[in-house]
Amino acid sequence: MDSDVLVVDDSAAIRKILQRVLRQTGMAIRTIYEAGDGQQALEVLESNSVHLILTDINMPKMDGLQLLAALKAGAIWRNIPVVMITTEGGEAKVAEAVRLGAAGYVRKPFTADQIKEKLVGILEPALPL
Repeated sequence: MDSDVLVVDDSAAIRKILQRVLRQTGMAIRTIYEAGDGQQALEVLESNSVHLILTDINMPKMDGLQLLAALKAGAIWRNIPVVMITTEGGEAKVAEAVRLGAAGYVRKPFTADQIKEKLVGILEPALPL
């Protein structure tokens, strides 16, 4: 099944890099939506169905942790896996993301292999060994 992905980061350059990296993984991805912050992400989700969200933690207006909390609090989006993509070095924010229900995290800078390794079990959990 082809997956639709939402990439949320306040840096347009990082969003483009993540799109390219997602395409390089060779995974079955149909559409990649973009948002510049958590508020824009919720707007995108109002009119689009996605199978995965990749979000930065540090963003203006609504950060990644606030977005994650909003997603997990509602019935509509609570089952969408969320992977945090972050420069955050401290364990406190990563631990908070896990506590809120993040499916995982990847630290910036990242490689295509790191993204693929993190996403294979999330997007394609039924891969044969």
